[in-house]
Amino acid sequence: MSENVGRVMGVNGNLLTVEFSHPVFQNEMAYAEVGEERLKAEVIRVRGRYADLQVFEDTKGLRIGDRVHFSGELLSVQLGPGLLTRVYDGLQNPLAELAEQSGFFLKRGLYLDALDMKREWDFTPSVKEGDEVAAGHFLGHVPEGIFEHRIMVPFGLAGQWTVKEIAPEGAYNVTERIALLTDAKGNEREVTMMQHWPVKIPIKAYVERLRPKKPLVTKVRIIDTICPVAVGGVYCTPGPFGAGKTVLQQITSRHADVDVVVICACGERAGEVVETIREFPKLTDPRTGKSLMERTCIICNTSSMPVAAREASVYTAVTIAEYYRQMGLNVLLLADSTSRWAQALREMSGRLEEIPGEEAFPAYLESVIASFYERGGIVRLHNGSTGSVTIGGTVSPAGGNFEEPVTQATLKVVGAFHGLSRVRSDARRYPAVDPLDSWSKYDPVVPREQVALAERLLRQSAEVAQMMKVVGEEGTSMEDFVIHLKGEYLDAVYLQQDAFDEVDGATSADRQRHVFARLHDILETEMDFSDKNEARAFFQRLIQATRDWNRAAMDTDEFAELESKVRGMVSEAARYA
Repeated sequence: MSENVGRVMGVNGNLLTVEFSHPVFQNEMAYAEVGEERLKAEVIRVRGRYADLQVFEDTKGLRIGDRVHFSGELLSVQLGPGLLTRVYDGLQNPLAELAEQSGFFLKRGLYLDALDMKREWDFTPSVKEGDEVAAGHFLGHVPEGIFEHRIMVPFGLAGQWTVKEIAPEGAYNVTERIALLTDAKGNEREVTMMQHWPVKIPIKAYVERLRPKKPLVTKVRIIDTICPVAVGGVYCTPGPFGAGKTVLQQITSRHADVDVVVICACGERAGEVVETIREFPKLTDPRTGKSLMERTCIICNTSSMPVAAREASVYTAVTIAEYYRQMGLNVLLLADSTSRWAQALREMSGRLEEIPGEEAFPAYLESVIASFYERGGIVRLHNGSTGSVTIGGTVSPAGGNFEEPVTQATLKVVGAFHGLSRVRSDARRYPAVDPLDSWSKYDPVVPREQVALAERLLRQSAEVAQMMKVVGEEGTSMEDFVIHLKGEYLDAVYLQQDAFDEVDGATSADRQRHVFARLHDILETEMDFSDKNEARAFFQRLIQATRDWNRAAMDTDEFAELESKVRGMVSEAARYA
């Protein structure tokens, strides 16, 4: 077939209208010529013999009549060993290599291979000639950091295939053939360590999807106990600017019980993205004692980059996450912030002159957000093992208004909601997740009946606090005042954590169950005080003693002594019938 070339008929920002003569299809990749530069674009609408394309670069210099080459392929990513430790842009260009070739400013129209084509990997086969395989089956593995990176049958192959040849154990690069497969009709397919996959098509080379049930331990107490996340679940973290969304995501990525972390900075301010890139290599992985980057992949598209690339970055990140899920690994994908992605959709929808929805967002906003979060989940693979993708997306509603369209569209598809509060943030109560507004459909790491009591007490405490603003302490009964103090105590010693303390900064599931059981007993204990000053002073001492207990390592004499001290203080204040 001859080359499919179109002509630019209109330019509106990063939206091109192109006239074509040969057939084109939705989401097809194309390249617009500007002198010697070729700008990558994607077909987003076809009307008769005209196609509308979104360009992933600055369109300065494009004119009517310029040539556009249609590739006949979808926007795809390279999948294979070497993805971890790397930092990519939304089109999977490695930023370090891109900077080396571009200089201070990234060069427009420069696209590089995502994987190192020359590096050799020590391949160990796990199948033999004559074995029957299908899409997603393991052919062998290579070492990648702390993992065995599985080399898989390409995901796009349909039906059963037979291994005709398999490479012996040895060193190969990602482009060398490591297997030759044949089907029942005699068709042959060469397999390398690298494969390409369209980013907007979910990888479904597994046996079945499972219901997320097992709690994902993030070691952030307010999340694991009050609004938990499940392995393979999806959740969102909306909050006003400066409330701590990015910091909470970084803490989660460091301490969560997952194998691989994929960070997608889809439109955050450049300063925050640069800080993430600088800080992650310095962070120590609690599991291995090595750099956290060894099991992390970062996809970044800052607010200063073209808006169309924000959408690409989201899909690139989730495709990489699905790829590692196919190896039987548990992956955590953190998108920050999906509001910027939605704003990019709004901008393109406006240029396409589509009928707008609420607040000028496209009418199909809900379905686009749902299709992204639905790519999370836990799956059973061909060998009986399971892999998971847990998706956590932050939302940045203007003014912290959770009623705006992006937040509401996200709430309809997620299983947990971690609403950050400006009031808690200003009061330095971190993490600033509001325990009264947040919720979860997943099971916590502690018994539900204990959580129910704590939530009820927190609500009662908040109601008493509101009442005290009107009538003052003198107009509040001793019983209500003690309820308020108990709620403040629970907030201070359990819902808040000291991220600068090695022990208190990350609390294991066993410790959460043990400590929360003791706190549950304290909250149920009826206490007797002569006046409100005595009650306040007691709880101040109890808060300090419990915070000291939080900083003591579990299974040590110090931990047992401080626990005994807290119990003794409560016993002295207890009222016995």
